[in-house]
Amino acid sequence: MPRVYDTIKEYLVLPKIIHIVGTNGKGTTGRFLATALMNAGYKTAHYSSPHILKFNERIWFNGKDIDDESLENAHKQLLRMINLEDAESLSYFEYTTLLALWIFQDVEYAVLEAGLGGEYDATAVFKNILTIVTPIDKDHEAFLGNSMQEIATTKLNAMQKKVILAKQSYQDIYTIAHEIALKKGVNVYRVDELLNDSDRLHVEQIRDNLHLTSYLKENLSVSIAALNSLGISYKKEYFDNSRLFGRVSELDENIMVDVGHNPLAAKALREALRDKKYILIYNTYKDKDYKEILSILKPIIEHVQILEIENQRIESYHFLEKSLMDLAIPFQRFKEIKAGKKYLVFGSFSVVEKFVHVYKESYE
Repeated sequence: MPRVYDTIKEYLVLPKIIHIVGTNGKGTTGRFLATALMNAGYKTAHYSSPHILKFNERIWFNGKDIDDESLENAHKQLLRMINLEDAESLSYFEYTTLLALWIFQDVEYAVLEAGLGGEYDATAVFKNILTIVTPIDKDHEAFLGNSMQEIATTKLNAMQKKVILAKQSYQDIYTIAHEIALKKGVNVYRVDELLNDSDRLHVEQIRDNLHLTSYLKENLSVSIAALNSLGISYKKEYFDNSRLFGRVSELDENIMVDVGHNPLAAKALREALRDKKYILIYNTYKDKDYKEILSILKPIIEHVQILEIENQRIESYHFLEKSLMDLAIPFQRFKEIKAGKKYLVFGSFSVVEKFVHVYKESYE
């Protein structure tokens, strides 16, 4: 990615880039911030991943996902700038990141969400004005390392000029962040340092208006802290229509969907939905700590319905069944949605994507 970008960067006009790294909350934090910037009068873009139903969801510009024609035109233009060998050397995510930046040349602010990691992520090659670090936890250990030290270091090494740290579950992350910042000569701020009493009141009012759960409220706080750090005034109305589908979203009055797929997301979801019981529609990739995730969610699970997904990365039914039996959680294969029951769809983007397709085909 750095090598190919170096061949075309003289032809790119970069906007002011806000880079978001972390384990959870990157998408919602980015969309809250991008929506507010747009409503403040700036041409604003948001690059997120992965998508749920259509690739266009990844490239958002001034309130809308990019249309097919604009996407195809940008793709053709970019391929004229990159030789075939270089294009083929890029991964899917690396190419789509370059494509997004090609599209974003006419915007003033671009909010870029890292795919995974930070230091070596495709989004880290661009100079930015602000790095936002959402909560860091264990995830993608095969790529990022097995310890919090390794994972946090990889993500935090992406910092460039100024950093905002969201509230972290592990105190060591603050220490690692300040050590790296000291070496790089970067200013680090905790989110609470950038919020005043008026901001906190606004957070509560916006939360009520948007019906946000507790952890989405934290993401909103980070986005307001970012606006303050940039010296941009905001109004509560700037966050209207800023919810990002798939993040504690109601698909129907009795169906909640969430694309979370790691223990930290499970803990946040359990806290948000506590005192209720749901039928969990679930499946998981082999490399996820799904037994811990299910253990965390157990207090809010009535029983599990396993949604069949055709993907080589998906865990076999046999191993998932064994974990559910070990945890004494009743389960069955997914069959249908019944009226009068509450459902929670959780496990990954692919689980939510498959369920939404099934639901639209069968129930709408």
